[in-house]
Amino acid sequence: MKRGIDVRMKTLLRRLLGVERTVIVAVLWVGSGLVVRVRPDAWWSRKPCCGVCGTKSPRYDRGDGVRWWRALDLGTTQVFLEGEAPRVQCETHGVVVAAVPWARHKARMTRRFEDTVAWLATQCSKSAVCELMRIGWRTVGRMIERVVHEAEEGGDGLDGLRRIGIDEVSHRKGHRYLTVVVDHSTGRLVWVAPGRDSATVRAFLDALGAERCAQLEVVTADAAPWIRGPVTDRCPQARLCMDPFHVVSWATKALDEVRRAVWNEARRQGEHALAKELKGARFALWKNPEKLTERQTAKLAQIQDTNKPLYRAYLLKEQLRQVFQLSLVPAMSLLEKWLSWARRCRLAPFVKLSKSITRRRKEILAALRMRASNGRVESLNTRMRLIMRRAFGFHSPGALIALAKLCLGGLCPPLPGRLRHSG
Repeated sequence: MKRGIDVRMKTLLRRLLGVERTVIVAVLWVGSGLVVRVRPDAWWSRKPCCGVCGTKSPRYDRGDGVRWWRALDLGTTQVFLEGEAPRVQCETHGVVVAAVPWARHKARMTRRFEDTVAWLATQCSKSAVCELMRIGWRTVGRMIERVVHEAEEGGDGLDGLRRIGIDEVSHRKGHRYLTVVVDHSTGRLVWVAPGRDSATVRAFLDALGAERCAQLEVVTADAAPWIRGPVTDRCPQARLCMDPFHVVSWATKALDEVRRAVWNEARRQGEHALAKELKGARFALWKNPEKLTERQTAKLAQIQDTNKPLYRAYLLKEQLRQVFQLSLVPAMSLLEKWLSWARRCRLAPFVKLSKSITRRRKEILAALRMRASNGRVESLNTRMRLIMRRAFGFHSPGALIALAKLCLGGLCPPLPGRLRHSG
């Protein structure tokens, strides 16, 4: 059924549907849904543009006729826009569908609909988004990619980078990784791509460009050579800082190797009670002293009395941790003392660790001077894992990367009709 509508009703419908530069021609009821017949206004029609790049282009033909676009529901009623999609002859992209003011290129939903879905995907579970918007999860992935692509075209997120952190995060079984780059100044995710190798890091540096590579001051990372090599080659002026968390984790791993060696020796000697105590002492040895429970403190005191090598390993771990809590000059002095002690401690894991730290001394000292760490990156990786759980069902990394940029890269659009929050 078709209903005639006056000018005021057309204005109201345009505002309800959130469309601009659009003329409402008619409104029809089709089944249980509302179909609004639309066309671009005279200003938009005078200069048809390529749907891909937005360049003004000559008309080619009328396309495949009438198309439908899903709009936001009005209450519980589904709404669709109906209009023609003519084609233009773009010098760059050839014959493509002309841009329309109410939808993105290759989209079957309006801009307001896609912006709403993108916002919901950053706040809700997969099932909630699909149930509320009455769409499939793969459709959500494609919408997010379009929203992110348009947001990235509106500005360069790699401008102004001075202090960055680089790390990897696993996104699927089978050693599938994403390499992430974070701006330490803002905590924003600025770049992410599949892979965990030198080629991936070089791809980021290529996107950054030689001029902006020369502006980098600090790059934090772990000891991975696939990060250090490209950064050293392309950004020689940047201070490459070894992440303190990873250095302390090396010491914790060495401590556990000593504990297991002592535990195995006790079992071979038939000292089962001692072996049982050592097995239960793992968390007392791992935890920071200020976080120990009374029971763990007592167990640590018992180790001090009964097992000198293991307690020496514990003290080595704690002293290395203390290095990163002091100011520069005392920290450098304590690091040299720690290396001297570790070299002659007669504990094979710590002797090996001292050699590793000696090789990375330059990067560790840079981290002490710049007070830099990968803390922001590790925090972002934790949030990335939450996004991965929310995005369960994305079969390609592209949709996952788009959702990560949406949530963590500052690209999420505001809900239609709301202003973007300043924070």
